[in-house]
Amino acid sequence: MSNQQIQSTSLFNNNVFKALSAFTFILLVIYLVSIFILPNSGDTVIVVAAAFGAYMALNIGANDVANNVGPAVGSKALTLFGAVAIAVIFEAAGALLAGGDVVSTIKKDIIDPALIADSKTFIWIMMAALLAAAIWLNIATALNAPVSTTHSIVGGVLGAGIAAGGMGIANWSVFGKIAASWVISPLFGGIIAASFLYLIKRTITYKEDKIVAAKRIVPLLISLMTWVFSTYLLLKGLKKIWEVDVFVAGGIGFAIAVIVFFIISPIIKKSATQLKNSKSGVNRLFTIPLVCSAALLCFAHGANDVANAVGPLAAINDAVLSASIAAKASIPLWVMLVGAVGISTGLALYGPKLIHTVGSEITGLTKIRAFCVAMAAAITVIIASQLGLPVSSTHTAVGAIFGVGFLREYLKHSNAKRIAEIREHHEGHAPDEVNKVLKEFEQASIKEKAQILFNLKKKNINTPFTKKERSSLKKVYKKELVKRSHLYKIATAWIITVPLSGLLAAFLYFTIRGFMLP
Repeated sequence: MSNQQIQSTSLFNNNVFKALSAFTFILLVIYLVSIFILPNSGDTVIVVAAAFGAYMALNIGANDVANNVGPAVGSKALTLFGAVAIAVIFEAAGALLAGGDVVSTIKKDIIDPALIADSKTFIWIMMAALLAAAIWLNIATALNAPVSTTHSIVGGVLGAGIAAGGMGIANWSVFGKIAASWVISPLFGGIIAASFLYLIKRTITYKEDKIVAAKRIVPLLISLMTWVFSTYLLLKGLKKIWEVDVFVAGGIGFAIAVIVFFIISPIIKKSATQLKNSKSGVNRLFTIPLVCSAALLCFAHGANDVANAVGPLAAINDAVLSASIAAKASIPLWVMLVGAVGISTGLALYGPKLIHTVGSEITGLTKIRAFCVAMAAAITVIIASQLGLPVSSTHTAVGAIFGVGFLREYLKHSNAKRIAEIREHHEGHAPDEVNKVLKEFEQASIKEKAQILFNLKKKNINTPFTKKERSSLKKVYKKELVKRSHLYKIATAWIITVPLSGLLAAFLYFTIRGFMLP
């Protein structure tokens, strides 16, 4: 690396440089809105709201996008630079091409707009909610905690709404569903990801000839991924420009998957022939699917979650122009640009921090494990949306990573216990004989391993170890492959997101209201 490249990298990683770049973006938005938008609206509140929207977009890019590309980076399917480049392109494309023309003014119907006194009060609520959500996302990013931007803005709207209209303004049944998603999202994601990983282990990596197994199974897995992601993209990524039900989306996705299967089968078989008969060799077959999944997840995220940044801003713009409160508000091009450019800028400046956390720090991710995470993220959203369950893409993806990690822990622990049993039964035998048995056990298939253990137990050999000693031995072999500090920190951040955003929004509502009143 040249001195110039080193200086450039050092500058880009400098916190002062990043803060100045983010501040410059917000100032640029303020300037452009003041020049081109303010003369038409005639109310300076639109300038302040645009600044809040730009700040929110920056924080969404810094925090939320990491879930889409983090696993691909952690598994080394993508470099950090490549992931950021793909995310910037596809997030912006999703926002601008499929972000839609209108947006709900009250996200998730969390409060009743009929109980809001007037359009000015509505504007203050939206501004407080927008700023509170952005501040909380900023704090969460600084703490390396991936949180839900949707929950952040919902908490902000709820808190500011209650501050303006009292407890009766809140739709508590809707809030109950959102609260339930704190458990549903990570649980679904974790179970589905762990199930896929176990399936791949049983059908490929546990086999003696992994390459032969991979030639047969990997094309099916990639085709299944094509089906899932095609359906996901039609239901979530393109729903604002072409709305279809799950059966139509699934049918189209299945047709695409069949075509993909016949195209990639010979390619996979040819590539697999040149690989080593090992887990690392099989892992290489999942590189391109991971890159594609990261791009599609970013596109769908840009199409959907940009509304978290520009939705309140579009609602404020509509309220300023019409002096009324509408259930839906149009999204002007300038508002969408603030969201798209802001998310991309925030991702480029601060995204790498969370990408590293999601991709590497929670648990070790190979390409196979990252594939399982991506599948779980898409499948969970599809199932939950059809059941009417509100799920968070952040909670789902991170829950999937934890699910993969905990399955690895369980399998490692189980294998270590089996090895300990073999050592116990061969206590006193020559070391070479014990090592030979252990080697045979490691190379055996699942059924053969079970038979080996059954035969050992059938011999009923007395072991010199006491129950207490065996318990201690198990603890020694129990390895933690999921960092518990991250588990506790992230879970805490998820739990406090809505109440903290709500309290902050209530405080900001009274502050903004105080400034706005004549």
